[in-house]
Amino acid sequence: MCVNVLGIEPVGEAEMPKPSMSQAQKWAMHFTAARQFFEREGHLKAPRKHIETISIPGTGAGQGEGRPLKLGAWIANQRTRAATLTPERAEQLSAVGMRWT
Repeated sequence: MCVNVLGIEPVGEAEMPKPSMSQAQKWAMHFTAARQFFEREGHLKAPRKHIETISIPGTGAGQGEGRPLKLGAWIANQRTRAATLTPERAEQLSAVGMRWT
């Protein structure tokens, strides 16, 4: 009916929305970016506007997708929310050189 009456075609695979990510998945991606930054720089004193690009494995021929993440803002937010972080997350961040104050 949509095609015949309104002329609306079904969306193609490329137009489909990306699947949403859970908060735990987002935190894990940002932590990966923080670990990558720490391994390269030796500290986690990233400026608030710093953007770190991490590689996300792709599905075709071993090629990955680069994903930019706002690491500086994320680190600042983790410091602000230090009291509400789970002990496991706080330990993970401390292990990669998080400066809490």
